Parts: sequence; C-alpha cells; structure tokens
Amino acid sequence: MTETLPTPTPASFPHDTVKEDMVRWLERAVIGLNLCPFAKAVHVKEQIHYVVSEATDGRALLEDLQRELEALAEISSERRDTTLLMAPACMEDFLDFNDFLALADDLVEAMDLGGILQVASFHPQFQFEGTDVDDVTNSTNRAPYPTLHLLREDSIDRAVEAFPEAEAIFERNIEVLEDLGADGWKALDVGPRCPVAARPASAREGA
Repeated sequence: MTETLPTPTPASFPHDTVKEDMVRWLERAVIGLNLCPFAKAVHVKEQIHYVVSEATDGRALLEDLQRELEALAEISSERRDTTLLMAPACMEDFLDFNDFLALADDLVEAMDLGGILQVASFHPQFQFEGTDVDDVTNSTNRAPYPTLHLLREDSIDRAVEAFPEAEAIFERNIEVLEDLGADGWKALDVGPRCPVAARPASAREGA
C-alpha cells in the first residue's frame, strides 16, 4: 500500500530550519571540502544573505528573485556580497528547475543587471549530463533545497584574479567527490531536515 504523504507547502519548511540546513551544508561541504575556495571569506565576514522563498510556483519564485536582485544591486558589497535564495516549496523536479534558470537569466537582462549580477544554482537532485542519478560527483552542485545563488560580477572577477587557476576547480571537485565516495558524502549529514523535503525520491514520486 502506497503511503499518503503531505503536499509541500511553505508551512512545511520553517525558515530557521531551512537556513540552518544551508549553513550546515556550506560549512561542511562547500567550505569543508573546499569545493569553492571563495566561499569561506564571505561566510566568515557574514556577507552571505539567506532568504527562504515561500513560492509554490515559478511565477512567485521569479517575483522573489526580482526583489532579491534589486536588493543586492542596491546594497554595498561590504554589507552583502552574495545572496542564497532557497525555494523549498517548489521546483522539486530538477528538470523544471533547470528550465526556470533561463527565465532567471532573462530577468537579469530585463532589469539591466547583465554584467553586474548573475544567477547560479544548486539543487538537491542536480545531475550532470551523462551521469547516473546516484553518481557521487553530482553532489558538487547539490544543496539541501532548490537554491538560486545571486552573485556580483565584480566579486567573481576579484576571486578569479586571486585564484588564477579557477578553471581547475571543477576537475578538482570531481576528484574530491570520487575519493570521498557516496558513504563519505552521506556521513557529512548535509541533507534537508524538513520532513517533506527529506522524504525518499520514490515516495515523492508516489512509487
């Protein structure tokens, strides 16, 4: 008998829990494994802004993204260098999320922020083309919740200057995850703690 599971709603994802999950993932995986050499500095300086979207569809998420892009563009980089916009109640399917990213890029251009800000992304079901869904290397781009990462182009340029072999980061990360293995990644305990988000993929799909 198939278990009846609750439909994700904003109330299923307490903001404090979502933020705590993201900080734990950042500290243990991104910084702990040095997947991004530039993350530690902004984390230590408390220049990362965490926002939990209550959007349940793409339209509402795009509105939240617009608001956060405007806010990041207006505030100084010393106070806020980057923003993580988490969308726990929507974009559960990675392919839907991947399609949404085109709308995010279009929004940046429509707001005349091209060359000033850009949007990167993380997703709990991220999958590189040509890999199996359970390939541990996919974890380099997996976060506890669907996440839009708002970045300043100037900050990216400075980071690249400080780390001239930035193009080698991807290859190194793949090696790190392969050495770590699936059990090692699981041991980091960086998954979502909200009950709806944490349920097995087969259950989410109604299998």
